[in-house]
Amino acid sequence: MDEKVIAAARAAFPASTHSVALGAVLHGGACHPEPLVSLPLGMLNRHGLIAGATGTGKTRTLQLIAEQLSRAGVPVFISDVKGDLSGIAVPGEGGAKITERATSCGYEWKPAGFPVEFLSLTGKHGAQLRATVSSFGPLLLARVLGLNDTQTSVLAMVFAYCDDRGLLLLDFADLREVLRYLSTDGAEELEDYGGMSKRSVGVLFREMVALEQQGAESFFGEPAFEIGDLMRTMPDQHGLVSVLELQDVQDKPALYSTFLLWLLATIYSQLPEAGDLDKPKLVFFFDEAHLLFDGASKDLRDEVEKVVRLIRSKGVGIFFVTQSPKDLPSEVLGQLGNRVQHALRAYTADDDKALRAAARTFPRTDFYDIAETITTLGTGEAFVTVLGAKGVPTPPFAARMVPPMARMAPLAAAEQEGMNAESTQVQEYARAMDRESAREMLQSRVNAAAAANADTQEMPAPRGADNTGRTKRSSKRTAAEEESVLGRLLNSPAGRSFSRAAGTAVSRTLMGALMSGLGFKKRR
Repeated sequence: MDEKVIAAARAAFPASTHSVALGAVLHGGACHPEPLVSLPLGMLNRHGLIAGATGTGKTRTLQLIAEQLSRAGVPVFISDVKGDLSGIAVPGEGGAKITERATSCGYEWKPAGFPVEFLSLTGKHGAQLRATVSSFGPLLLARVLGLNDTQTSVLAMVFAYCDDRGLLLLDFADLREVLRYLSTDGAEELEDYGGMSKRSVGVLFREMVALEQQGAESFFGEPAFEIGDLMRTMPDQHGLVSVLELQDVQDKPALYSTFLLWLLATIYSQLPEAGDLDKPKLVFFFDEAHLLFDGASKDLRDEVEKVVRLIRSKGVGIFFVTQSPKDLPSEVLGQLGNRVQHALRAYTADDDKALRAAARTFPRTDFYDIAETITTLGTGEAFVTVLGAKGVPTPPFAARMVPPMARMAPLAAAEQEGMNAESTQVQEYARAMDRESAREMLQSRVNAAAAANADTQEMPAPRGADNTGRTKRSSKRTAAEEESVLGRLLNSPAGRSFSRAAGTAVSRTLMGALMSGLGFKKRR
């Protein structure tokens, strides 16, 4: 039987330098170093799953794939929930266990570090990630806030009002000020847009506060993170590995999900269609992927699934890393063409049911009892099925995974702090900007109107004035004063930023079109 297994493996995994080496075939208690189980680079935009119980080697599998992608010139993004992956920046230290595993797999191992930039949603562990409220657009922000159709239409109306008047929405303070203004002093200005109820405004305020408590206050603002910073290739032709450190926001899944959806949707809207490429433009690895979906609304889960499905055409691949396939919605799971299944344990009836369900999702094979083999896999061993060069799923093979080349332990705090201190990217995003935006512009408008009103009230009533003290001439003067106020506003730094706001509006319109195509439609 072993000869048939090896022959089938050779047919499934032909020798190629244009692939990621995963491991050596296991069968009948033996490890066969030839051929290596591998994943073609051209199939990495078909997405993938790395699953298995705690301690079975999922994180190291993520690491070895990310390392080889970087070496092939493919930029990589990794969400590091537990802080386990920072060691990818420095060479591994080797040792007897590494040598033994590499030898048994027929794999030439040598220590290597990879170019890394650390990112952070709070700014504590890397470059501060930020996005403007305007870049989210009303549809995406409504889904993040969990708004209903009526509340979403109110938010869309507010964005339209700001676009028409050149009011920049950079952070939640801007959005809050606009909502406050339009529900009080500026209510009449919404007559052409349809108006809004104070109840809807109250809901928006409450949902914004809830998201701010998760850390969104530091996420929304400027300078906004440039997507191009994720897609860099270094002078040595290695792809940059961007590691998002999440250990300080593990208990804030809403912030993590907010960032994920914005990032994927922004990349989709900015990248051109790519078709089938020899290698992907960028590959994402989302560790502890269940955090993305725990407590998420059905609408949000649906949109993640649809973005995952569509972003493939942009040359972008996504790998979800989690304990069990059931942690992901079935709609998302159905989009994942490459699977690395580490051991699962069945201690309860529910565990046994989940294990057998996972086994049934693999292609049929005559070489393994998949359900039984999954429970007997050791640490660093997995069932693997991938899409071959022609897009056809390979039979599943048990494999002993090759060892990563970089350090498999996290960096010491001093090491990581030293790298961040030398990073120009960290320095670039370190200091928040607070340029003139909607909040300041509206406050100036209110103050100017109040001053003009005070001047009018203090002016002595001219001859022939009515009982209000106003004449046609004074009304004309007041209008001229208001026109002068508007002129000063348009010539101010905020007014001059209108062209920049227009560019953002165009980008957001494309995002809105994407979201509409993804199912953001009003219910009847």
